[in-house]
Amino acid sequence: MVDILLTHAYHLAYDQKQVRKMQPYRPLGTLYAAAALRSAGFSVALFDTMLRDPESEFSDFFAQHSPRVVALYEDDFNFLSKMCLTRMREVAWHISRIAKERGVPVVAHGSDATDHSEMFLDHGVDYILRGEAEQSLVDLCRALLARTQPGDIDGLVYRDADGARVCGSGSMAKNAAWADLPQPPADLTDFHSYREAWQQAHGYFSVNMVSSRGCPYRCNWCAKPISGNKFHLREASAVAEEMRQLKVDAGAEHIWFSDDVFALNRRWVQEFAIEVNRRDAALPFKIQSRADLMSVETVEALQSAGCAEVWMGVESGSQKILDAMDKGLLLAEVQTARQRLRRAGIRACYFLQFGYPGEQWQQLQETIQFVRQTRPNDVGISFSYPLPGTVFYERVRAELGPKRNWTDSDDLCIMFHAAYTSEFYRAVRNALHAEVDAWSGGGAHSLDLTPPVQQMWQAVNALEPVSRNPDALDLSMSGGFREAEIVPLHQLTGSMGV
Repeated sequence: MVDILLTHAYHLAYDQKQVRKMQPYRPLGTLYAAAALRSAGFSVALFDTMLRDPESEFSDFFAQHSPRVVALYEDDFNFLSKMCLTRMREVAWHISRIAKERGVPVVAHGSDATDHSEMFLDHGVDYILRGEAEQSLVDLCRALLARTQPGDIDGLVYRDADGARVCGSGSMAKNAAWADLPQPPADLTDFHSYREAWQQAHGYFSVNMVSSRGCPYRCNWCAKPISGNKFHLREASAVAEEMRQLKVDAGAEHIWFSDDVFALNRRWVQEFAIEVNRRDAALPFKIQSRADLMSVETVEALQSAGCAEVWMGVESGSQKILDAMDKGLLLAEVQTARQRLRRAGIRACYFLQFGYPGEQWQQLQETIQFVRQTRPNDVGISFSYPLPGTVFYERVRAELGPKRNWTDSDDLCIMFHAAYTSEFYRAVRNALHAEVDAWSGGGAHSLDLTPPVQQMWQAVNALEPVSRNPDALDLSMSGGFREAEIVPLHQLTGSMGV
């Protein structure tokens, strides 16, 4: 018997796009919750849904451990959990149903439970924890195991015996001491299964870790239901030591830093590089960051520490769209970051999104041309996705229909009145991906397009005039777009023989 059975709802096999990529990572947010519970004296078991089938395995796991509480504690460091995918919501309700049938209370924490607490309470969850909830989880579990009524716990939402909604006085839990938590307990991770999946798919083993939590920037499309705009940073020496342990004890050959924004503090990065080299802990690693953080000193420190790849939230090649997003980023800063990373031998990759309100064909062309001009090593393209709690969501809320969440990460549908249909954006995405893949894979060494890529751009050209949405949201950005600003379609591909 254990006190707490921790689990989460993201199951890789239910997300075919991620199955094709096959880059599974351990649930760090769930594991930090386990560290907090253990520090408080609770016994903990973890059913890691990433690679284990919740439909066929969870019931037996539950019977094996006979938990007194089940906590669906989502991995706040996994962007897939932040997307609130409906297929994974179904997993959460399946797990909740099994626990409830056995008379065990269920606690849920995560972006989806925060955004849709009533829905989760309607599907068997007894308690919702919102915000940075490790300490609130500890406090709630103490009450549940003592069979006492929960006190005034920050971030707690539940229904009393009469069905009335009860909320803690602190609507969102805060955990200022997160950076002082013990690192994720290694014994709760089945490193063998993760290693096997990575080795079979890629020939090496990558493990995730974090140096920080949260992001202080205020991009108006970014949902932050857990940490808000707070930012927590671990000691550089502790991060370097964890990296060394993963290298030596877990056999990690590569590290993925799952931080929302790595390298926010320039001096910290320099100290981190020193600590990594002092411990002989260096491994190739990739990070998510911002172009305006890639100073000369930061890039040098990243190179020294072993950084192999930087994913930057570029979002658009149109300055008007970046400004509309409140991105706080200049395209010139992206160009500078790209050059510095290239000189350092670090792969520079762009996150892009299509469909933001006000983005017309001109702005899409600007993004395409910006990618061609700066030639990143890779791009990740998504569509603007309105999530509760964002300025963007409030702008398009009146246009949303019954479908408000993607089913899985490959859903990629536009759920509001964007300038074009989802089919058109997919065609642009596929063509741009193919072009980047061609040059980054060595298949093209000039600006000339390969015949298959030319054909994909031809398909885009054919779709553009018939895919326009006459009801597209007009934000009247900068007074609107003048007709003279629109570039004719043939200029996108005409010089390349299309």
